Amino acid sequence: MNNSQVILDRRKQFVPDAIGIFNPSTAASAKGSVIIDADGREMIDFAGGIGVVNAGHCPPPVVEAIAQQAASLIHCSFNVATYDLYMQLAERLASLLPHGDHTKVMLTNSGAESVENAIKIARQATGRPAVICYENAFHGRTLMAMTLTSKVGYKAGCGPYAPEVYRIDFPDYYRHGSGLNLDEFSDYHLGELESFFHVQVPAEQVAAIIIEPVQGEGGFNVVPRKYLEGLRRICDKYGILLILDEVQSGFGRTGKWAAYQHYDVVPDLSVWAKSLGSGMPIGAVLGRAAVMDSCKPSTIGGTYPGNPVCCAAALATLNYMEHIDINALGKKVGKIVRERFEIMKQHFPAIGDVRGLGAMMAFELVKDKDPFKPDTALCKKLIGYCADHGLILISAGIYGNVIRVLSPLVIEPSLLNKGLDIIEAGLTELS
Repeated sequence: MNNSQVILDRRKQFVPDAIGIFNPSTAASAKGSVIIDADGREMIDFAGGIGVVNAGHCPPPVVEAIAQQAASLIHCSFNVATYDLYMQLAERLASLLPHGDHTKVMLTNSGAESVENAIKIARQATGRPAVICYENAFHGRTLMAMTLTSKVGYKAGCGPYAPEVYRIDFPDYYRHGSGLNLDEFSDYHLGELESFFHVQVPAEQVAAIIIEPVQGEGGFNVVPRKYLEGLRRICDKYGILLILDEVQSGFGRTGKWAAYQHYDVVPDLSVWAKSLGSGMPIGAVLGRAAVMDSCKPSTIGGTYPGNPVCCAAALATLNYMEHIDINALGKKVGKIVRERFEIMKQHFPAIGDVRGLGAMMAFELVKDKDPFKPDTALCKKLIGYCADHGLILISAGIYGNVIRVLSPLVIEPSLLNKGLDIIEAGLTELS
């Protein structure tokens, strides 16, 4: 029995089955875009810790910053004593991602925690209870975040869920855009939102609308430009706060610091995590100062958010990202992946759609070229084939039939193409 199998058997014995795994791989170490498994086998990483290592595994400046900070201050809690690293990171994020003339920042431990706090802030700022979210959304697994999430597999049996959450159709052009151009399709869905205020919840009771500019777990569905810009106008019209979830799409993944920077839109609040800390547990809520300062004392915060070691890692990550021009790398990786996926789509009828923004790219596997017939089985087989041939790959989508690429953005073109070759070989063998 190999080392990997021993580890997986121990996982089965001591870890709840409900903590899922995309494929039977292990990790002993990692560098750049390669993971070394427990048996010493090199695996090309197209998962990136689920979009967490945009700057690569173990970037040397980040490793050094973690070690140095751990030697001086690991924890004291920002609620107990103010330390400069928290302020440095807040200032840096406000400068990179301004939300109007004055931006304030609170740090968190994760994306889900960022979402939870953004909703609390929005409700206090507006004095309204309702929140609108979208079909196919994923915002996390804590109670409010799970309520906002639109996948039964992530929430079955966990109710009752948080109240005053309303769900509306996502503008999914691949499935529902037939006969309309993208602008017409966007106008239709904006009209549906206006109608929603008359048949589901009055606009005057809505605190916030939360949306991912590019849906992550939902299958890399990109919000049409006209829709997001129209959504901003509707929020302004009714005094509703617009929350953009950039947890998976941020920090160079789409070729910009924020996916919303591809649009003529600035949110009232935005939520962040994942690649901010190169794998260290840190997230953030950014927002207009007037909104952020509306909270009552002690309603946000916690023991661990803005941990000094995590702040040091995040600052080093941002410095490193700027040094290597992470946004240019996101564009470069995205161009290569999109071109290869489009070629594969021409050769493999099972690929129904290729979509994404920058290096946040995916293709959807379907039967009979029908967008309403997901081929989940083929997707699982392809992930298994890739794992057997040295590539870590993960799925997305409500039905688990979408192959997504979240490789580190520092991946060398030769290694990126090698991974894409493995995907293509798998499709050839399995189709």
